Amino acid sequence: MNLAWNLLETARARGDRAALRQADDVMPYARLDEDSARVTGLLKRRGVRPGDRVGLMLPNTVEFAVCYYGILRAGGVVVPMNPLLKAREVTYYLRDCEARLMFAWHASAAQAELGAKEVEAEVIVVEPASFGAMVADAQASADVVDRAADDTAVILFTSGTTGQPKGAELTHGNLTSNTRVVLDELLEIAGDDVIFGGLPLFHAFGQTCALNAAVAAGASLALLPRFSAEGALRLLEQHAVTVMVGVPTMYSALLHATDRSGYDTSRLQVCISGGAALPAEVLRAFEAAYDCMVLEGYGLSETSPVASFNHPHRPRKVGSIGTPIRGVEMKVVDDDGDDVPPGDSGEIVIRGPNVMKGYWRRPDATAAVMKGGWFHTGDVARVDEDGYFFIVGRKKDMIIRGGYNVYPREIEEVLHEHPAVAEAAVFGMPHPDLGEEVGAVVVLKPGADATADDLREHVKGQVAAYKYPRKLWVVDELPKGPTGKIHKHEIVPPSGSGQA
Repeated sequence: MNLAWNLLETARARGDRAALRQADDVMPYARLDEDSARVTGLLKRRGVRPGDRVGLMLPNTVEFAVCYYGILRAGGVVVPMNPLLKAREVTYYLRDCEARLMFAWHASAAQAELGAKEVEAEVIVVEPASFGAMVADAQASADVVDRAADDTAVILFTSGTTGQPKGAELTHGNLTSNTRVVLDELLEIAGDDVIFGGLPLFHAFGQTCALNAAVAAGASLALLPRFSAEGALRLLEQHAVTVMVGVPTMYSALLHATDRSGYDTSRLQVCISGGAALPAEVLRAFEAAYDCMVLEGYGLSETSPVASFNHPHRPRKVGSIGTPIRGVEMKVVDDDGDDVPPGDSGEIVIRGPNVMKGYWRRPDATAAVMKGGWFHTGDVARVDEDGYFFIVGRKKDMIIRGGYNVYPREIEEVLHEHPAVAEAAVFGMPHPDLGEEVGAVVVLKPGADATADDLREHVKGQVAAYKYPRKLWVVDELPKGPTGKIHKHEIVPPSGSGQA
């Protein structure tokens, strides 16, 4: 087994078909196959052996795919890295996974080289013109190294919001099975589909549901190196995108783009959302505005990432993350690991072929989340009588106000129902008497007008008295990670204004 076999099989059957689209450039599958084989030859000459880790610090460009499959073909382990990382972070990643070689985008080369120097790792700078010449001069390696299903293919570092980042080991079996389910069961991608490539490819969501799914199906991936609403709308029109893969903040940005009516997005048929909870109001409004179907799913880096989904040919429940995908089991348990009744809240646990091998060289951290064969996610959910899961929040995000539990997701949903709200984040704030107080930060839609008091009263009228945010601020933007997920731990509420 080797995840890279998907590329070879597609190139043999559909070599002239467009694999990657970036601006006005198109790379056919035959070229992607050939260039990745040359990268494999390049790596072998530099001493990369099966199982060796290789850093990949590139944005969403054709070179990412070329290097990604070149590393896999050599039997190496891909270690994707955010191109915005600074030197000390690069050093940490390379040292932790013991990589001695990395590819770095030219705009990130200075930081990459500073970080790599600390661990005596080699940096191959990827600048399109010079890198293209380097690849063209390399001797192609026609062989694809055989790997076992449980051999590691990719190490994805978690965000590390509660400590040092940990590397989740995803195997060839993990990624191959998850890609196949995405194709067969969820998106039903065909060779004439064009997939939106705006999710970072260094993240599990973008890799599995965009890059690997497109390659396995022989579809096209239209790349967007940096997301913006205008850039995404231009991409949707220029490349006649049929499938969009995104996170809630992307859908919200496209929904509230003032000039969206000026772009032809009529080819868009189905969208999938993951990475965070998609507010029900945003889902309904997006479907109405873009005349397409939005399917919400759920997963984590540790689950390759897809674990559950609202399947296209089954009843869909807005606000739900659907039901487990083929071959995967999910359930909700209490603190003792016992199943909770339908309707009650508990932690989601998962087992199946999508669950990671473990955290790279962290047996204690692995044991802490793998209990009895089940991966404990830290996410709180409830299951209804039909087996549909509904996210309530993160265990660590739960607010305990005066002994009462408040789940931020519930309050965020209510805030999103206000016509002026574009984005909202609810979180706990220290309180001397209650332990925690409910806080909220809101971004308004362009041109909308609402005060903190307006929004607070809106929520107060719809939830129990202990739940509404006593402290609420209106801000211009919320801090987000590379996938567009709101980073609540980075929110610093402004002092004074808008506070109750």
